[in-house]
Amino acid sequence: MYSVASFLANLGHLAFQSIIGHQLGKGSAEYGYVNATLTFTGMLGLPLLIGGATVTHYVAHFNARKDDARYQGLLSGCRKFLLWLTLCASITAILLLKPLSDFFHLPRTSLMLVALITLLGQLWVAFGNSLGQGLDWYRRLAILGLVVAVLRFTFGWLVLPRYPVAETGVLATTVSLLAYLFLLLWRKELARSSEPISPYDWEFSKYLAVAAACVVGGWCFSQGDLLVAQRNFSDLNSGAEFAFYAAAGVLGRALPNAVVPALWVLFTSRSGDSSGTVLREQLRLLGLCAGGLVVGAACLLALRGLLVRLIFGAYTPESAALVGPFACTMVFVGLIQALGMWALASRWTRMALLYGASGLLYWLALFKWGHSPGQLLHIMPIAAAAGFVLMLAAWIITMRHAHLEASPR
Repeated sequence: MYSVASFLANLGHLAFQSIIGHQLGKGSAEYGYVNATLTFTGMLGLPLLIGGATVTHYVAHFNARKDDARYQGLLSGCRKFLLWLTLCASITAILLLKPLSDFFHLPRTSLMLVALITLLGQLWVAFGNSLGQGLDWYRRLAILGLVVAVLRFTFGWLVLPRYPVAETGVLATTVSLLAYLFLLLWRKELARSSEPISPYDWEFSKYLAVAAACVVGGWCFSQGDLLVAQRNFSDLNSGAEFAFYAAAGVLGRALPNAVVPALWVLFTSRSGDSSGTVLREQLRLLGLCAGGLVVGAACLLALRGLLVRLIFGAYTPESAALVGPFACTMVFVGLIQALGMWALASRWTRMALLYGASGLLYWLALFKWGHSPGQLLHIMPIAAAAGFVLMLAAWIITMRHAHLEASPR
């Protein structure tokens, strides 16, 4: 149900892209600014995503082992953990907002203000989402995801025609996050009748550092290219090339986004139990993710003309030509993310750090050589394929070592 609902929610988000594409104009820089600003807020919100991945892992870990004492200790400490993390992330975001927005050539102070409001909402949503995933509340999260898509689409449909600027498009995402207030209705279910034991020890801190590498690496592979484009060629042809690139990116990134729900199920399952009894199901889920990426890429290539027309209201060959390289890149990115989440859930420290380092190198390579859509999309498939080969080799080697250690002697 979670995967189906997430697929429907993704269709709703695609419909929202159609609204902003129609209202802001074909080839308008404003369309690109909406997506670049949301990517920018995602980058500033990485600290809480890191904390959220750690919380999800430990909630699933303690819940699977019926360790109510440490589970209760984790939840009781989460409030302070979230408060301090949110406070630090907010202060850091405020301090870095201006210099980073100048570096990435993001225009207008008003756009940065809306981005900051969106960021603060995303910080709290990430925490609630992490608890829900760790507790296997996937049916509830599926419903919330649909409500978010409906609210975003409705706000865009009603407000964007009156105020056709990028700020309104970003604000639609902020308003849609109000759906997560429903999580407060289930807060009583978090309590357990046991004496809490704090799990916040050196092991927790080490896992937090490893999660940081994985989250940053995943963001660099899946989202970082849009900020590279914003900095390197958003002013080409009055922003038209950037808008066409952003539209192709929306379609390409739909591939890894479509399998993210299955990856979180894999992450929760692997965090809770990595023994041989469930390994076969986890490997099957990994294979389904890979198959879904390949089939999705084929469908995207076949329908790219129709999908580009859906976003802008007219066929734009500039965007359609970019969809193919984007789809190829995002297949490899989705596979890399799957292996990275497996490594993080399994606590394979070296492989997780490799994931983060390779993602950062990928992003730096785009900065250095990606000064036009053609150059960027020439580098991305090659670099993503190289990253996948590296991660796959590390995964096979680590799996073999784990199997040998678990085998009786």
